[in-house]
Amino acid sequence: MAADRVDAARASTELTHPEPVRAGSRLGLIRRTLRRQEVGYALVGGFNTVFGIALTVAWLTVLPDTAWAPSAAVALAYAVSVVVAFALHRRLVFRVRGRVLRDFLGFVVVNSGGLVLNMALLSLAVTVLGLPKAPSTVVVMGLVAIAGFFGHRHISFRRRPVDEAGGVVR
Repeated sequence: MAADRVDAARASTELTHPEPVRAGSRLGLIRRTLRRQEVGYALVGGFNTVFGIALTVAWLTVLPDTAWAPSAAVALAYAVSVVVAFALHRRLVFRVRGRVLRDFLGFVVVNSGGLVLNMALLSLAVTVLGLPKAPSTVVVMGLVAIAGFFGHRHISFRRRPVDEAGGVVR
């Protein structure tokens, strides 16, 4: 009985006063978390979204006030942000080397496929299924982002596995 009370008191103390976590282990946890492809993909995607918005606004301020300026601003912002996104995903998320042109073309194809998928799914959700616009947009964009992650992993930045002897597995 006394041993049970001691164990219960110790468990209660451990819950309210956990062992201090060393700063080094916290930093290690943060580094491991940030090195996960999924986390890096979300962070780079979030950054690139904000960057694309900023570029669009910047282009709108420098282009002449004409009917074609908004479309040109979006196209110019996309042209810059897709290159930046490619470089960041390649270096920070998927960490690949070589085959830059092939990877870039695959990246653009996956991004373009995401655009088409986004348009089709949102149109289906809103016009065919009659779902509310704002929640549908959030859900569809989330699904397209997940699909984009796997598209980039398996198309844009795919590498063949290497066997232990250093040769490419076919």
